Amino acid sequence: MNRKHPATGPLTVTVFVFPGVRLLDVTGPIEVFTTANEFGGCYQVQIASEDGTEVITSAGTRLSADLSAHDVQEPCDILLIPGGPEWETMIKDDALVDTVRHLHAKSHCTASVCTGAFLLAAAGLLNGRRAATHWRHSRQLASRFPSVQVQPDAIFVRDGQVMTSAGVSAGIDLSLALVEDHYGAQVARSVAKDMVVFMQRPGGQSQFSVRSRTPHTRQEMLRRVLDAVAEDPGANHTLTAMARRAGISVRHMTRLFDDEVGTTPARYVEQVRLEAAQVLLETGDDPMPAVARRTGFGSAESLRRAFVRHLGVTPGAFRTSFRTTGMHTTDPASAPTAP
Repeated sequence: MNRKHPATGPLTVTVFVFPGVRLLDVTGPIEVFTTANEFGGCYQVQIASEDGTEVITSAGTRLSADLSAHDVQEPCDILLIPGGPEWETMIKDDALVDTVRHLHAKSHCTASVCTGAFLLAAAGLLNGRRAATHWRHSRQLASRFPSVQVQPDAIFVRDGQVMTSAGVSAGIDLSLALVEDHYGAQVARSVAKDMVVFMQRPGGQSQFSVRSRTPHTRQEMLRRVLDAVAEDPGANHTLTAMARRAGISVRHMTRLFDDEVGTTPARYVEQVRLEAAQVLLETGDDPMPAVARRTGFGSAESLRRAFVRHLGVTPGAFRTSFRTTGMHTTDPASAPTAP
């Protein structure tokens, strides 16, 4: 489901749980949807298990179910499939996989969290689709299910009526995106602030903060272009390539960026690439040439020039400044602020 307009009535969210499910995969999204109800949303959340009985999570916590999977009424607006650490056992459970397939048939939108993507893949729901999962398991997902187009750096991926997200807390990001689809950016922003999380965290290759600052475009083809840049900053995003991707002229593409985004195509692409490089420098140890290649700058020198021009520091100096989380900062004025 990808409404792009405010919902007009209550929306049903069914969270499917099973023995060994990861607790935060369940509770994180539930918290987003129930908090949204405090700011104008209208979600009805229900927890379903195979037979309607409680399950024990991977943390040893008991989770009660509201109903059995076969008692779920259609249409279900959102079906959420969480993951669990024992994903190899999960995908060999034919009954579990059949239940996921059965619930998907009743749902407008099916979304997975973390290794829940393996259940969707085992049920054949990701065949030919792009998908995300926990970075640690991306290679296993790709090797076990070759028909799935795994996006290893994405926080979440939307492909038609199916959404998949990265590890654990990324289920919150995915849920916030759904809230924005249903009730608009302001409601989603209010939920993010209330939960003290990023509305669109500056991490991964699909959710950079420059994207959250970009006005919501009314042009679907332009939104697809913007999403493509954010999902893979290192790809070919020349003005000609973007215009061809959208099926419009170069002049029309330039005009759309000016009218809808408030900047030029080249400047927008550079901003996304710069933030992608910042994330890689904050979180990894890749050498500068590799960071430059992955983010579309091409060379370490081009990366250095962009950093100096926009941030006033070299990539090396930037990386050094992010070797601490700031948790032990004693000066309150210098502590990081909540989003």
